[in-house]
Amino acid sequence: MSTFYAGLDWASQTHAVCILDERCTVREQLEIEHNAAGLAALLRRLRHYGNPPVAIERPSGLIVDTLVEAGLPVVPIHPNVVKATRPRYRSHGAKSDASDAYLLADLLRTDGHRFRPLAPQGDEVRALRALVRGRDDLVATRVQLANQLRSLLESFWPGAAEVFADVDSPIALAFVERYPTPESASHLGPKRMAAFCAQHAYCGRRTPEQLLARLHQAAAPTGSELEIDAKGELARSLARTLQPLVEQIRLLTSRIEHHVESLADGRIFMSFPRAGRLCAAKILAEIGNVRERFDSDEHLAAEAGVAPLTYQSGKSKAVAFRWACNHRLRAAITCMADNSRHAHPWAATIYARARARGCDHPHAIRILARAWIRVLWRAWHDRKPYDPNLHRGAQLAFIAAKG
Repeated sequence: MSTFYAGLDWASQTHAVCILDERCTVREQLEIEHNAAGLAALLRRLRHYGNPPVAIERPSGLIVDTLVEAGLPVVPIHPNVVKATRPRYRSHGAKSDASDAYLLADLLRTDGHRFRPLAPQGDEVRALRALVRGRDDLVATRVQLANQLRSLLESFWPGAAEVFADVDSPIALAFVERYPTPESASHLGPKRMAAFCAQHAYCGRRTPEQLLARLHQAAAPTGSELEIDAKGELARSLARTLQPLVEQIRLLTSRIEHHVESLADGRIFMSFPRAGRLCAAKILAEIGNVRERFDSDEHLAAEAGVAPLTYQSGKSKAVAFRWACNHRLRAAITCMADNSRHAHPWAATIYARARARGCDHPHAIRILARAWIRVLWRAWHDRKPYDPNLHRGAQLAFIAAKG
């Protein structure tokens, strides 16, 4: 019985597919459209060849989910591997979708043992991942709009950006909407400021007098009256755009926190010092619940980008930053590590030693994150929450702190 291998070069509208046999003979090449009919036709052709493994350059997306749910082995191959392999097939620099599909199929035929097929995640984890990644995208949009608003205010009325700590906080946005220009706030006194703060449930520690002082101590407004009015209208528009976005992010965050609390793996990650619900949700969304995906803590550390790369040739040896990794997972793991050093003596000690060796803050946090991954991987594999009584390093740190 013949063995077949498929390569799929993903694109936005159409996908090139190549199917090879064990002798590297092209059995079929086709192009499918990215719609229901195209995906159905792809599944029919693959079933005709006995559901062969499919190599693709991306580990997620609609087409990947479709193939996995249909029971086909999907093998993600990093684009850097594909790029480095092209000279093996041709000396010129040209490329096409069809040639990349052939390359992927043949790479799977010759080096398939080097790659791990995707394991389907549970529906709960997939739902959590969609929520977390969607929230991250909304937060990125909020940050972009907030930076635009702050830059605009600093160009004609810096005081409005300095009254409250965050220009994208609900009360700061309400202030810009109510007082978009210096003229509109010319009659704003302590009583009106106090009423404004009460209306918007201000929970800061500053008095109305102190808030007004921050407003007036900033640089003086600049520009003609016509220009200030135009910029004020634009500032009000940005504030009105940000307000529902900030509220939707808050609601989405609440849903994510409730979701992760209901999952057993979520509670495992939440048990780590100052991991919190949101950070734990981000970690779970990227790691998933398939234990076979990471066969060691070194594998997980490499995926999270907290294990450096070593280059060695002869007597020369260099250690470099790992660029190719799951950047979302790295952000979540390093966030947890950074928070833990403020509440855990063992984490604080590792961080302090790294800084004493001359590491800057991000490097020291990655070192700490690598240490936490050893503990996290074990707790995840054992399906048990973090227990400081079983963590020998933590016990020694607690004894040293008391001594």
